[in-house]
Amino acid sequence: MAEELLTTPLHALHRDLDGRMVPFAGYEMPVQYVPGVMKEHLHCRAAAGLFDVSHMGQVILRPRSGDVADAARALETLVPQDILALKDGRQRYALFTDDEGGIRDDLMVANRGDHLFLVVNAACKARDIAHLHEHLSRTCEVEEIADRALIALQGPAAEDALDALAPGARDMSFMDVATLGSDFGPLWVSRSGYTGEDGFEISVVADRAEDFARALLSHENVAPIGLGARDSLRLEAGLCLYGNDIDRTTDPVSANLLWSIQKARRAGGAREGGFPGAGIVLDRLATGPARLRVGLLPEGRAPMRQGTELFAAEDDETPIGTVTSGAFGPSIERPLAMGYVSIDHSAIGSKIWGAVRGRRLPVTVVEMPFRPATYKR
Repeated sequence: MAEELLTTPLHALHRDLDGRMVPFAGYEMPVQYVPGVMKEHLHCRAAAGLFDVSHMGQVILRPRSGDVADAARALETLVPQDILALKDGRQRYALFTDDEGGIRDDLMVANRGDHLFLVVNAACKARDIAHLHEHLSRTCEVEEIADRALIALQGPAAEDALDALAPGARDMSFMDVATLGSDFGPLWVSRSGYTGEDGFEISVVADRAEDFARALLSHENVAPIGLGARDSLRLEAGLCLYGNDIDRTTDPVSANLLWSIQKARRAGGAREGGFPGAGIVLDRLATGPARLRVGLLPEGRAPMRQGTELFAAEDDETPIGTVTSGAFGPSIERPLAMGYVSIDHSAIGSKIWGAVRGRRLPVTVVEMPFRPATYKR
């Protein structure tokens, strides 16, 4: 028997907008609307796109002591990031690691004054919440927020559209978080997203979410965007998709996510290690990884999709890596990909070969992002 799919508070809106619905992470979600992936992608880059990300997990971590620093210290036992230094009103990218140094999930962590607010991936949220209960319940109350939707508004017109409904949005900077008043109840807003564009992620009470989304969509520059364009946007931004580009077989060093591990948690830092797999991750940090996630620009017009094997030479038989995400980039007007290659072939400018439908096609290792981010810092 087929698994019954869950729906988000915006499900009826997606139907009204003729969204093409597909199964995703246990939910029925819109992959695209009438304009199609290409036009939706370009609209987000030029104006503003509204994304339903309500399938993702929202979790409050509330310290039993009442001191948010205690929640930060507790969470640091599960992630390699410096959570203790995260100031009130600020957000940070983090990684749950496992005992082998693999990545259990990636997440956002916000300090909201008296508690931490976490946003985790949809496919991992049940496992993440169980993980938090198992390890942090003595120190913190772990509360899954199931009565709020999550909406992302991304693009250069996002600020005007949101500020008109929730004054104060305009005053926020990248990675700020705030609670803004609106006709739709208090909005939990972060100035962040996953497209490389300036924009916001907004948590809104579920029974007002559709009205709020319709109000945003009434703005002349805001259009609904589906999962298809969300994926091509995040790929142009060089951002990882959990399950494709990172998982429990990849560690933060190999995944090229060292920027997310602050000095305090590294060797010699004020709070060195202390997270699952710390010995392996810090050792890899010292000695260097055997493979590395890199950006890839294939020559020609043929995209190199997930699973494409990569070779050092056109006629080599032993692969040196694999593509983990690949597509056509509407903004850069050419195919792009990311994947893992052996460290010997990871230098920027390295020319390697991808196996596409029985042919070997040239591809160049390049810096990411493929398109500069437009965050308001």
